[in-house]
Amino acid sequence: MKIYEKLRNELKKRHLRITSQREAVLSIFLENQGEHLTADEVYEKLSHKNSHISKATIYRTVDLLKEMGFLSKVNFGDGMERYEVKEPNSHQHHHLICTKCGRIYEIKEDLLEELEKLIEEKTGFKIVDHQLNFYGICPRCQALSEEKESKKKAIQHSIK
Repeated sequence: MKIYEKLRNELKKRHLRITSQREAVLSIFLENQGEHLTADEVYEKLSHKNSHISKATIYRTVDLLKEMGFLSKVNFGDGMERYEVKEPNSHQHHHLICTKCGRIYEIKEDLLEELEKLIEEKTGFKIVDHQLNFYGICPRCQALSEEKESKKKAIQHSIK
């Protein structure tokens, strides 16, 4: 079943209207899969398409799409609420976040299944989802930093 059809069915089930605004917000997330968008970024992208949807409508729609299971909220510790398309019947994937440039890399493998099972067995807690973010310095920033350091040493050596 296509995602728009699922959206329409879910809205009908909740006795909510099927609006072009709701479909437009979902389409921005689908067009930008792999990105982690804020509601403001969705607003910006829709305004470039000459769409006249208010920020308030976008915020409400993002919340609704999250509640209905179409979007996942991700937290990268920067104080921004970001969202991405939630893959049906899948666990949250993990992220590598560069603390220098802010670039986000996704890790598609779910490496925590065994740990979840162990936690559930020991605590009786039923885990339904999780988020795991690793913070560090990406290869690109490491290379730039090493290059800068080499140039600095070369300049210091030539001054002596």
